Amino acid sequence: MKKLIPLLFALLIVCPTIAQNTLNNKADNIVGTYSGTQGDDRFKAKIVKLNNGTYRGHVVWLEHDKDAQGNKLLDAKNPDKSLRSKPADQIVLFSGLKYNAKKHRWDDTKIYDPQRGIRANMTAEFTADGRLRIKGSLMGISESVYWNRETVK
Repeated sequence: MKKLIPLLFALLIVCPTIAQNTLNNKADNIVGTYSGTQGDDRFKAKIVKLNNGTYRGHVVWLEHDKDAQGNKLLDAKNPDKSLRSKPADQIVLFSGLKYNAKKHRWDDTKIYDPQRGIRANMTAEFTADGRLRIKGSLMGISESVYWNRETVK
């Protein structure tokens, strides 16, 4: 029994790391539907692979998608004025995301934060518990959010 305890302990440490490495080792593993929160807002986002081999993430559901008068919420803070009339549950969060095989993560694009109306440099990678960690960085300040996978592809 004394020999079994160190083995079980080692498996508890190694198994999540193996799962994390497996998820981060294949570019298309990022494709799927995820749920997440931003402040008090719950949402679902879908990541799809585009024909050019990059990935796009867009909102597909918002828990609160209407204002107090019952009107659909719009992307009112978008710096691109032509997109401000787009419904908030159809916002494109990022496009052109690329898989970086050397770093075992996705990067080389910007993510849009509709609550603040800003774009930030983006990286994404899976954590040991299988969540997708999305990190946005702007002018030396970074923030990470974690999305939970709901469906694959």
